[in-house]
Amino acid sequence: MKLLVTRRMTPRAERAISSRFEAEFRDETAGLTPDQAAAALREYDYIMPTLGDRFTAEAFQGAPLRCRMLGNFGAGYNHIDVAAARAAGVTVSNTPDVVTDPTADIALTLILMTARRASLGERILRAGEWRGWQPTQLLGSHVSGKTVGIIGMGRIGKAIARRCHFGFDMRVVFFNRSPVSALDFPAEQIDTLHDMLGQSDFVVVAVPGGAGTRHLIGAEELNRLGAQGFIINIARGDVIDEAALIDALRDNRIAGAGLDVYEREPLVPDELTALDNVTLLPHLGTATEEARTAMAMRALDNLIAVSEGRAAPDEIA
Repeated sequence: MKLLVTRRMTPRAERAISSRFEAEFRDETAGLTPDQAAAALREYDYIMPTLGDRFTAEAFQGAPLRCRMLGNFGAGYNHIDVAAARAAGVTVSNTPDVVTDPTADIALTLILMTARRASLGERILRAGEWRGWQPTQLLGSHVSGKTVGIIGMGRIGKAIARRCHFGFDMRVVFFNRSPVSALDFPAEQIDTLHDMLGQSDFVVVAVPGGAGTRHLIGAEELNRLGAQGFIINIARGDVIDEAALIDALRDNRIAGAGLDVYEREPLVPDELTALDNVTLLPHLGTATEEARTAMAMRALDNLIAVSEGRAAPDEIA
């Protein structure tokens, strides 16, 4: 059974994958184009896609498919047209749970770096421009005791909120499209995004990507956050209107931003990198050896299940 893995994996994961499948690991940095995805669906029995592979509706159309399953490497799957896959008889699974803690940790990293202007401070130091300690040097914002607003109270949103409450004694408010209950920490669900933004010092975007959340945060929402507010995005880049964000940062209509994802990544606009009130990370959300290996093993478990005639544990309905 031939398996295509669209990116290189950790050595431990590659050994495990190769022990179960005739595996080919694609040694490329760019994701599959729709044409390449279409060709792969006709050449391989199974595929382990990664972020950036464009399994669009068109990729599933035309000649009969050989592929039985896409065992996605990652929790997010907005790069796969699941409805088109299902119509073509292709099972799709993802890797929930294992991404939760490392992604939540990155959110806290961005909150702290952005509030305390750590990214700018490091750039000044590395450039040899630091002239010594001063009482007014790089004044930032407290994190402890402030209010954090979470947009999307799923697994990752809850993990972020828990860290903020127990670690930094922050008040937690959140906006979620459906009611959320049985939380193990104090938090208040706010009925509208507009009202939640107005109550928050820090806002963390933790919603799934896709057409339903594209540009959820635009100029109006950023204005509502206000000049003392910080926005953090660890979800998908296009959840925030990047042009509107650049304008808000440039005009100091918000205090700052911390970004791990970008609207057209790996392209990051020069206008964004030139700003001093934004912290920029290169999509590090799950970038630990433990997490990336666990993600691959979770995807592998799903692929093995289908290859053995069982249901994928993490099949996307």
